Amino acid sequence: MRRRTVTAGGLEELLENTAPAERGEQAPPPPAGEGRDQREPRTEFPFELPRGYVDDNGTVHRTGSMRLATARDELRPQIDLRVKENPAYLSVVLLSQVITRLGTVTDVHAGVVERMYATDVAFLQDFYRRINSEGHTHAAVTCPLCHGSFEVDLSGGRLGES
Repeated sequence: MRRRTVTAGGLEELLENTAPAERGEQAPPPPAGEGRDQREPRTEFPFELPRGYVDDNGTVHRTGSMRLATARDELRPQIDLRVKENPAYLSVVLLSQVITRLGTVTDVHAGVVERMYATDVAFLQDFYRRINSEGHTHAAVTCPLCHGSFEVDLSGGRLGES
């Protein structure tokens, strides 16, 4: 980078005409949908719980989102005292780290996951496995009546909908 001498009055003009990288800044991200690589991997996945989390006010929260887990997310529960005392608690701690939103609840912690219905926790455990191992939320299913095979997206829609 070359040195420039600028008067106080010319500093603003220089900054306006200098590229962000030359100023030591990152360029602002392009507006949503513009200049974005469509092959960019998804890191957050929406979901809808079978029953829903009921908060202290009685509000039912059914939709939410889960981010991909990092190595740190998977290692951190191993040193958690609650997990050492009860290994079954591992999934509670792990899910509380990767769920980013549950309805209007944005502070999802172990206490929230503890109060969820078992069916919702089982759903979230399977959802976690799918997005972190398989990279998607689709499941191949077979109709018990007609034996037709098809694929459903577990992330959205109510049970029984595709």
